[in-house]
Formats: sequence, C-alpha cells, structure tokens
Amino acid sequence: MELSRVEIITSNAKVETLLSTMGQYGITGITVSQVMGCGVQYGSQEYEGEKKKDPTLLPKQAVMLVMPTKDVPDFLKYVEEKLYTGHIGDGKIFVSDVSKVIRVRTGEEDFDALFPQVH
Repeated sequence: MELSRVEIITSNAKVETLLSTMGQYGITGITVSQVMGCGVQYGSQEYEGEKKKDPTLLPKQAVMLVMPTKDVPDFLKYVEEKLYTGHIGDGKIFVSDVSKVIRVRTGEEDFDALFPQVH
C-alpha cells in the first residue's frame, strides 16, 4: 500500500478543528509543531497595496501525518474547506510520497508500522 506524508502549515486557531476529525480518516498518529514563518505576504496579516520589503515571521502550526495515498484526495478536500477564510495566511498543504516507515520498537515496516494489526 502506498503512503503519503501530508504537512499542513496553518494558524494556531485552526489546529483544533483539524484534530477533532482526524479519526474519521483513519489517522492514528500526527505530529504538531509550533513554527514561525511567512508566505508570499511576507508576514502581513492584511491585504496591502504595496509589497513589504522585509519579512515578518508569524506564529503558525505545522501538522504532519502519514496516511494511505488513496485517502489523500478526500482528506485534502476536507482540510481545504476547514482552513479556508479567504484571507492571506490561510496556510499551505504539502504532500509527498513516503518510501519507507519503520517502527523502531518492533521493526514493523511501512503500513504495519503505522497501523499495527491487533492480534
């Protein structure tokens, strides 16, 4: 089974919304980090007529998870709907292929490392 890594960069306020329904997509593990950053707006929280020359870093949250690739399109649609405000700073979503996952404690690999079977 193919796996994908999804990394979502968004505002602090939106993380709880994302976390509340991760289970419905079968996601059993996530990593959330507090980060600082800016996008094309250079850290401006408002629309501006002229571009800023110096970036201002704003507090954000980075949510990282790995899930079956087949589930990614539906999950992305959900995430986009939940994050959208129409204002600068709604966030970014990065999706990449995962070539290997290893659960260090047990040696399980790939899908089994993420979704262990109950015996």
